[in-house]
Amino acid sequence: MSDRETQEEIHIESIKSKLGYVEFVAMIAAMMAINSFAIDIMLPALESIKDSYHVVGENEQHYIIFSYLIGFGFSQIAVGPISDRFGRRRPILIGLAIYAIASLLCTMTPSFGLLLLLRFIQGMGGAATRSLTISIVRDLYDGRKMAEVMSIAIMVFLIAPIIAPATGQGLLFFGPWKIIFIFMTFAGVVTAIWVYYRLPETLYKQRALTFHTISIGLATVLSNRIALCYTLAFSVILGGLFSSLNTAEQIYNDVYGLGTLFPLAFAAVAAFQSLAAFLNSRFVVRFGMRHISHTFLIIFTVASFIWLVWSLLDNGIVPFSVYMTLFIIIMFSFGAIGANFNTLAMEPLGKIAGTASSVFGFLQTVIGASIGLFIGLQFNGTITPIALGFCVLSLLAIILVLIAERGKLFQSQHNSILVTTLDTVGSEQSRNS
Repeated sequence: MSDRETQEEIHIESIKSKLGYVEFVAMIAAMMAINSFAIDIMLPALESIKDSYHVVGENEQHYIIFSYLIGFGFSQIAVGPISDRFGRRRPILIGLAIYAIASLLCTMTPSFGLLLLLRFIQGMGGAATRSLTISIVRDLYDGRKMAEVMSIAIMVFLIAPIIAPATGQGLLFFGPWKIIFIFMTFAGVVTAIWVYYRLPETLYKQRALTFHTISIGLATVLSNRIALCYTLAFSVILGGLFSSLNTAEQIYNDVYGLGTLFPLAFAAVAAFQSLAAFLNSRFVVRFGMRHISHTFLIIFTVASFIWLVWSLLDNGIVPFSVYMTLFIIIMFSFGAIGANFNTLAMEPLGKIAGTASSVFGFLQTVIGASIGLFIGLQFNGTITPIALGFCVLSLLAIILVLIAERGKLFQSQHNSILVTTLDTVGSEQSRNS
């Protein structure tokens, strides 16, 4: 081990000892949850916001979520390279400040269009927390240990969807929808204070911020078959999740008539998603990322197919008990897929973790949000368009994973690394020829 590698190892261990494992995971989860709350806490208020601005159209409220996600997605393409040059800490603090200020300004906007613009800016601020938390984890961990940390962080992060809609519903008892944005302002400020006082800089070696460096980093990410295909696979799966978020209030209230019980049903589904992430953190080291994620991708696909067929045979509205059972299976599978797909995509690209995570975040969010909006806008009072979307997207995800793994699912980590190495050697030999 060289002197530089020794110094880097000392740097990493000093950060781990300062924060401690529990606080580190809690902080990572809190920064990730900032974004989950910005989406899910809004769900009970979407109809009220649309009505307060006299917006017409059955599905126009979907843009309140979409505008946040698009701002969140596009800004990630810049956040990663900036963090590789200036570190992780400062961009996160700036992002949290933007998030908090935009949240506060949302309480003062006089028009629906301006609200959407501020939601876009709020998403830009939130992007730093999503993209750079993954980079921070990659700075300190790798391999299955990284998957374990990410699984625990995502498990805590997934608690947010369990409590966020209920929190939003509870806040609405004390005031109009603007009180939700006041709550988000407070959350952003508190998280920024925590990061400022407790999180050291995790980036050991800075990279030059030039167009050439960024273009090389982007090319490296986009040319890595495993990284790109797993990112695209998770992107389309995420599209299904966003479509269910966009239409959650309409499905639970308009189709099934739950009313104020809607947050409870939403929380039940989210709880199983969180449980899957927790179980993944316990078993990923034993069984491996590929075996777990590929198994649950197949389960996700089968449940989506059953959901689609049943809805087609039952005039577009399956019994509520059937809907909940199938959707819980689907979201449980999603919870087991997410951390593993992201880790599999990140693992080959540790030397450009910031750029890699920003590209992944950009692709996942923009592709997922766009697909989710398109499917959500097809809502017609039945669940068939959503079920069809989930079924098609899950099949597409399987195809992308098969491309990543050269047609074989459930490969061991050793075999996958060997195949990737042989591919790299072959490419080098071709270029030399």
